[in-house]
Order: sequence, then C-alpha cells, then structure tokens
Amino acid sequence: MARVALLSNPRSTGNRSLLPRVRAFCAEHRDVFHYEVEEVEQIGDALRTIARVRPKILVINGGDGTVQATLTELYHGDHFGTTPPPVAVLPNGKTNLIALDLGAVGDPLAALERIMEIARTDLAPHIVARELIALSNGEANQRPVLGMFLGGAGLADSMLYCRNKIYPLGLPNTISHVLTAVAILFTMIFGVRAHFLPPKPKTVSVSVLKQGVVTGTFALLIVTTLHRLLLGWKQAQGDKAGKLQLMMVEQRPGSLLGATFASIFGRLGRQRLNGVHIERGDEIRIEGERSSVILDGELFEARNGGAIVLKPTDPVPFLSLAA
Repeated sequence: MARVALLSNPRSTGNRSLLPRVRAFCAEHRDVFHYEVEEVEQIGDALRTIARVRPKILVINGGDGTVQATLTELYHGDHFGTTPPPVAVLPNGKTNLIALDLGAVGDPLAALERIMEIARTDLAPHIVARELIALSNGEANQRPVLGMFLGGAGLADSMLYCRNKIYPLGLPNTISHVLTAVAILFTMIFGVRAHFLPPKPKTVSVSVLKQGVVTGTFALLIVTTLHRLLLGWKQAQGDKAGKLQLMMVEQRPGSLLGATFASIFGRLGRQRLNGVHIERGDEIRIEGERSSVILDGELFEARNGGAIVLKPTDPVPFLSLAA
C-alpha cells in the first residue's frame, strides 16, 4: 500500500517549474504513488487507479481548477467507498486559499516532506473535517460542482480582471493582487471606467434560506466553508445557523473602507457595519442578469437568468499541516 498518492496536473501554472522537482522527489520515495493528468477530464480515471493502491493520504498538486475538479470527482465518484483518504493540498496555485486553510504554506516540496512524515505516524491528530460548497442551478438531476471558496459580484469581476489583465504582466502574485486592489479602489472612488480597469458590478439578489433576500450592487460577495477566512473575517465555528459563511460588502467606498479597517483591527464579523452583510446558512441563492461566480478559480454562470444555488455537503476529511 502506498503511503501517499500524489495527483499532479503538469499544465497548471505552478507546475511549469515545480514538476521536475516533484518527479525527482517521487523517484527517491518509493512509498509515493505519483499520477499525472494532462486534462481535468482525466481526474476520474486517475482516482479510480489511485484507489487500487489504497493510499493513506491523497495529495493534490495543481492549480485551483485541479483542486476543484478533484474534490468534485472524489465526492461524487465513490472511488474509495465509504472511507476516502484525507486530502492534502500543496501550496501550488495563484491564491492557495485551501492550502493555507490546511496549514500548507511556502515551498510545496517542504509541504510534501511534511506530509510524508505524517503518513508514517498516526494520522488521527492531523485529520480535520471540512464541508464543501455544492454549486448547482437547483435542479434535482444536476450533479453539483464542489469547492470551498466562492467569489461573486464585484469580487468575481475583480478575480477575472486580475487573471486576464494583471497576471499576464508576469509580476509576483503579491504585487498582482495589490495592483488589482488599487484598481478596484480607484474605479470605486472616482467612478472612472476603461477597458484596462475592472468593470462595474451588476445588481444581484442574494437570499439565505429562512433569513430573507438582499438586493444590491456588491463590491465583495464571498461564500466559503474555509476556517481561515479572507480579510481576517471572524466567524464562530460550529454555529448552528448554517455551514455556509456569507459576506457581502456593498459597492460604496464607505462600506468597503469600513470593512477594510474592521479587518485590519480584527473586528470584521464582530460588529455591525453599514453596508456589510454577514450571514450563515445551509442554502444560498444568487440571482441576477447573467449572474456569475468563481468557485475555487473556475467560472460558473447562471443559465438564462436563473439562480446559482449553494448548499453544504457532508464533512470531508482533510489533512492539516498546522498541528
């Protein structure tokens, strides 16, 4: 039995320079089963093969799209029966939010070394449970897509702007994200619109089951099941109000600046702020003209003005390196 199964996508941006090191590492460690896919459509076949070697840990080495596709196939494919191995994610993407939530930061090979150390011991102290976000159009016969971090409204537009306009400049990720934030604030404060600046967010309606509907134009719309939340956003875990954590910040400079300062001082989510909406629930619907969201780096749009429906899954085991 392989201690660790490593699923790599050579076409992810981070692997263009990392993969030779990963291959050399796996050649030196016989207890690593390394499977490479060229397309995300091959992930189902990859997991069927990996299931035969019965690994203690499944490690994902790829970008956000690879992680999202693997989680979806792992949950729906039933390749491991009722006892899937815990999932670890190498910090090898543009945002790395899932890896960060699981304590995997810095050099991906150092994280893989740590995973190998844990695989040789008792896994129990390192296993954490996380629900996934199941995204669908609400139809009963549709197979939901699964992930852990969703951005919508202005945030989705900004993420696409960063991906399509800023990343091609070849700058470090941190500088790219800072430039994107500056561009967003510039357009919001001065109202300037140009093809090289982020677009104006569209009006959307967001409803949380049994908690009402909020309609407006939002600079930020975030739904997540991660525990290490963006902007230092504080949410009590185990809250019976629901597993999906929702934050919306209205498209107004005062609201966004208020949320920013609250984040800096650790008060975001602990006090009421004008134009900032924070909720928890077990079903969230996003509706509007051509509503679009980004789930773990992948873009999804509502069909014909329909709704994007989000629900939590049952808990899935992950491997935390934070211990």
